Amino acid sequence: MPAIVLCVGIAVLDYVFAVDAIPTRAEKYRARDLTTVGGGIAANAAVAVARLGGRVALATRLGDDSTGDAIVGELEAEGVDCTPSRRFAGRRSPTSAIFVDSKGERLVMSYADPNLPTDPSWLPTQLPTDLGAVLGDTRWPEGAAHLFRLARRRGIPAVLDGDRRPTAEAMDSASHIVFSEQGLTEVTGIDDPAAGLQSLGGRASNWLAVTVGERGVYCLEDGRVIHDPAFPITAVDTLAAGDVWHGAFALGLAEGMPEREAVRFASATSALKCTRFGGRAGAPRRAEVERFLEEHR
Repeated sequence: MPAIVLCVGIAVLDYVFAVDAIPTRAEKYRARDLTTVGGGIAANAAVAVARLGGRVALATRLGDDSTGDAIVGELEAEGVDCTPSRRFAGRRSPTSAIFVDSKGERLVMSYADPNLPTDPSWLPTQLPTDLGAVLGDTRWPEGAAHLFRLARRRGIPAVLDGDRRPTAEAMDSASHIVFSEQGLTEVTGIDDPAAGLQSLGGRASNWLAVTVGERGVYCLEDGRVIHDPAFPITAVDTLAAGDVWHGAFALGLAEGMPEREAVRFASATSALKCTRFGGRAGAPRRAEVERFLEEHR
């Protein structure tokens, strides 16, 4: 039976433009390519889980608009169960315009309706007995903290994607926190990722790590910072790479992998995604990841 992951957070509709260079002046530009694809941290992670063979559900907040229709339609087509999500009358669904340059780096301009309700009281008060892990982002910390607490009571992993500064409630409720470099710096005030992790070691009870792009991942284990190098690839598009990483990591934990094994599994999944244009549309299937890992033993 496939492991089950519940994701909670943001879902977005992305308009992704391929450009030679990120625009820096107020003038007209032409894109080399364009794709419209669903995005958002939790939603991207959910699609990654589904493509890797896991069962996955998403709890997100959307408006009752055509953008929300497109977001839900694409997620359901990927095999993501959206029944835990809610559509709010009169509200607008999140959307983004994204520019990806010739090196795979991106600039993101996003909009999320500030009037979408943050109250998580409509979320489940009990988790399914066969759930393997919960994954949450920082875009809806109230929802993440609520489901994290339920997961901790059940003794299953509660993984926080700390891409930006998380709330104290979300951090305290998570069993595992994997920061972005920016998120870790915002929490610690320290630019060096290894030193930033080390600074949290004495005051955090969670398993901690930070992803650092092409430099790999730093993990804090037994008070020591351990570096896992990235896989060597030529990046085409880094959009959604971190989200895909977190989805794969949460699935690995849900399947019973030790943390370091789940990190390598997630890094391979993210590396393959980076070789393809189109945000999460480049998320790989399980057989591709297993073949990639075998080739890089």
